[in-house]
Amino acid sequence: MTCPRIILLALVLCVSPIVSACTKQQSGFKRLDNMKIQVTKEENRPVSFTNKEAAYYYTQTHENNHEEYSWFQGMNVAKNRVFGGYDLYVGDRKLDDRKAKVWVYPYKMVRKHPQNITETLWMIDHKNVVEVSLAGADESIGIGLKGDQLNFIGKTGGIAYFTAREGDYLIGIGAKPDQAIEMAGQKVYASPDAGGFYISVAADTGKASSMIKETRATIDSLHQERKQHMSDLLSRNAYISSNSDSLDLALHWITLTMDQLVTQQQGYGIYAGLPWFNEYWGRDEFISLPGATLVSGQFKTARKILSSFAEYQQTDESSKFFGRVPNIVNPKNIDYHTTDGTPRFVMELQDYVKYSGDTTLIKKLYPNVKYSIEGALKYWTDDKDYLVHADNETWMDARDKNLVPYTPRGNRANDIQALWYQQLKAGVYFAKYMGDDASAKRWQQIAEKVKRNFADDFTDADHTYLADRLTKNGRADFTFRPNQLFALNMIDDPSFKWKVIKECWQKLVYPWGVSSLSADDDNFHPFHLTDKYPKDAAYHTGTIWLWLNGIAMQRMIEAGQVEAAYQLFRNMNRQALNRGVVGGLGENMDAFPHKGKSWPRPTGTYLQAWSNAEHLRVWYQYFLGVRPDMANNQLTLAPRLPKEITKLDYDFIIGDQRVKASYQSSGDTQTYRYHFGDNSLTAAIDVFPYTVKQLSIKQNATLELTAESDSLDIRLMDSDGELIEEIQSPKSQSRLDLQKKRDAVLGNVHFAHPKPLSEIPVMNK
Repeated sequence: MTCPRIILLALVLCVSPIVSACTKQQSGFKRLDNMKIQVTKEENRPVSFTNKEAAYYYTQTHENNHEEYSWFQGMNVAKNRVFGGYDLYVGDRKLDDRKAKVWVYPYKMVRKHPQNITETLWMIDHKNVVEVSLAGADESIGIGLKGDQLNFIGKTGGIAYFTAREGDYLIGIGAKPDQAIEMAGQKVYASPDAGGFYISVAADTGKASSMIKETRATIDSLHQERKQHMSDLLSRNAYISSNSDSLDLALHWITLTMDQLVTQQQGYGIYAGLPWFNEYWGRDEFISLPGATLVSGQFKTARKILSSFAEYQQTDESSKFFGRVPNIVNPKNIDYHTTDGTPRFVMELQDYVKYSGDTTLIKKLYPNVKYSIEGALKYWTDDKDYLVHADNETWMDARDKNLVPYTPRGNRANDIQALWYQQLKAGVYFAKYMGDDASAKRWQQIAEKVKRNFADDFTDADHTYLADRLTKNGRADFTFRPNQLFALNMIDDPSFKWKVIKECWQKLVYPWGVSSLSADDDNFHPFHLTDKYPKDAAYHTGTIWLWLNGIAMQRMIEAGQVEAAYQLFRNMNRQALNRGVVGGLGENMDAFPHKGKSWPRPTGTYLQAWSNAEHLRVWYQYFLGVRPDMANNQLTLAPRLPKEITKLDYDFIIGDQRVKASYQSSGDTQTYRYHFGDNSLTAAIDVFPYTVKQLSIKQNATLELTAESDSLDIRLMDSDGELIEEIQSPKSQSRLDLQKKRDAVLGNVHFAHPKPLSEIPVMNK
């Protein structure tokens, strides 16, 4: 029998033949065009585009009838619904979208109407402009905006002006070329050769007019810039090509729909979700930051986001919110009622430094780090130095009309203590860098105290899992929730952690995502949208949260259960391609499918930042196993790829170098290749089940690892292929023994199964 062989190669970035910029551009644009997804009338999916600033456009492919989103159809600017979509006309005939064939591209939507009429919708980056093209008409073409408060107020120079539905805006409509238009009531008409219309949104008629004129003069370059940004992101920052077309397509789409939400509405930030969370939320911002920017090497953007948000930190020492970053930042409001946004801000500053190697931001934001920790210690810690908080200040923050929390988690939630511990440890990391030894020593002692007490206070002899919180009177509340997955690093007993992971997976993790409460709980609500109870009553008491998939998959991969984790990952890829918003992941789903359905209904926002970002983070950090610390010039490579993937090419960016990598599996041989750049670093090679080895990677070196039955042959070569160093890494018996113990607990793990509704108390009241 042939011995299994694993070969890992880290090769020098080769100098490829010179290819013209034009050819590369065309290739990138072709990739975008090949990503188009056809949507049927029966599917009638949400479609969304942003302009990367403060505007987005939402519609459905065939009919605007969604019970949650239809109110937001059309163009929205800075939380104002400006107009509610449009109707198109050829002569007197209104086009019926329900009869169209529809294709959605990453950068546009195309409807093929009967009689060879083609409608194309674009949003223009960095402009409040929507382009609606209409080709194939042999009669005059018309457009009518939808929504109340839209009143025609006049026209000048071939541009008609309307009042907006919301906000202090005016709307301009002009034909694509500079030509005359005619009015028929509220409808704007142009000649058939006009080819369509531009719709602008601005503060006054002069600006609305100028925007349309500028767009007319530069439309080709505006199209190219929009496509170029997307193409560059896929080719330079997030390149992937595998044996699975659906994997590639899903990751490409999720990368681009995630990027839609990285905007410049109030400084740089990340929309929490669309349609109603087109604003920056502290916790969402920093949960999303790794998957949205860091794993794809968008370090300049990440730096701007961190710097922008730091400006909103509460720095008034007399305020009880001293040191907190906001829960919400939007054009009308800044709110500080969250306790987890601030730890995540500090943690993501550390992640940024580790990915980018940019330590200059430490110096700039170290005062913010100190405020965050000292403010918490002054106002928000108890005698055990746990971080205390109000009932609604965790991510489970839903309240009823009387502002009473549906899921009270005060005043010491398990995930908050884990985040606080990590915030303190990150603070120590920064304090040591800054030479602030007194703070480093003090914060380290507090962190150790928090962890030392955690196992005693959040576990007991009667439960095989963690308490969700400690109440104000010190009682441990053992409501079974997924938050404990974030707190497992606070526990040192590995066997306990494996049992928690298994129980969470089998009680909370359905094939479509992670439920916010066990179905065994009498308060479990299986449907997010129902006439049985208010929507928010189910928000954190059963509703699926797709962002939780990230930590659930991470814990399974850490426990050696790669195939189980990949089942959920693959299901989310399928959802992005086939259900809900085209190309992305939403906020929630019902926990159970409705009667006669095999898959539950998507609910909540149609496009949610942390859902998409966590999917991408786990792909890079745990399936590909790329975990850098470039501030210390270190890189961990710990790939854990599923059997389904047999061929894979991908790039990742760490520090100031792009690493080109590949993987191939054939028979008993698996080959990994990594192409490094100009900078040297230390790599930890973690190939299971071999002993982890540290290796110094030279500039432009080649790393080759060949795994035989009992050992891993590690060879380091220079750019000419000359051998620099060769070492052996034996199979680790301790790792094999540990995995055997993990498999004994987790080896037959299965997804949670929906229960009969007759067994769900809230459905039978």
